[in-house]
Amino acid sequence: MIGALAGDIIGSVYEWNNIKTKEFPLFREDCFFTDDSILTVALADTILTGTPYAENLKKFARLYPGGGYGTSFTVWVGSGGDRPYQSWGNGAAMRISPAGWAYRDLETVLEKSKEFTAVTHDHPEGIKGGQATAAAVFLARRGEPKAAIREYVEKEFGYDLSRPLDEIRPDYAFDESCRGTVPPALRAFLEAEDFEDAIRNAVSLGGDTDTLACITGAVAEAFFGGTGKAIEEKVYSFLDGRLAGITREFTARYCSGRGPDGG
Repeated sequence: MIGALAGDIIGSVYEWNNIKTKEFPLFREDCFFTDDSILTVALADTILTGTPYAENLKKFARLYPGGGYGTSFTVWVGSGGDRPYQSWGNGAAMRISPAGWAYRDLETVLEKSKEFTAVTHDHPEGIKGGQATAAAVFLARRGEPKAAIREYVEKEFGYDLSRPLDEIRPDYAFDESCRGTVPPALRAFLEAEDFEDAIRNAVSLGGDTDTLACITGAVAEAFFGGTGKAIEEKVYSFLDGRLAGITREFTARYCSGRGPDGG
């Protein structure tokens, strides 16, 4: 989960200032957490406490009104009901990583990620994006090789993960859809040598950098066995007490290691 938050925070300053290079300061003083981190922590809290996710999404969005939420989500938060709004946006994938950590078998991960995603993003493309990301996190945390993760995602969700980053990068632009975000984010992980390299890959693509790096970071953390202590400490330095406390509790319970029991 820390990997997702790291990606969001690192990518936050490049979303509207794309750089198209891997050479950049990893954490700048003006980095900040966005809706990606806020809603990821909201899901972690739901898993820890049993609070319905729709309730927590609205609660956390109101606690952090400047998070940079999408228009449809903002309208939904302000509405009196909890009906989903057929979204296929990449918000489905950016916030789902806790589901990849919290459950002990792939079937449950897929079931719960669909449940959590569909409270807002009930379009088939939204659900697919959430499930593909959560499944990749789960497989990575179980120690599956990159080739197996790629094969599963391509076969089960129909995403093409074959295009190298060097082909994607030149023309890649902001894309708020799951279909336009999840495949390049996973490719950034697949080409990475370590966690930091994965984040640099994602940011270098441009586009919606905080969300790309959030998704990439979620899978990379699980695969590489963590983010590294220095990155973890920097992440916590950007979070407030509430977000940090929930994150620490969730990671202590669910993200303490890799292997068949998920840590």
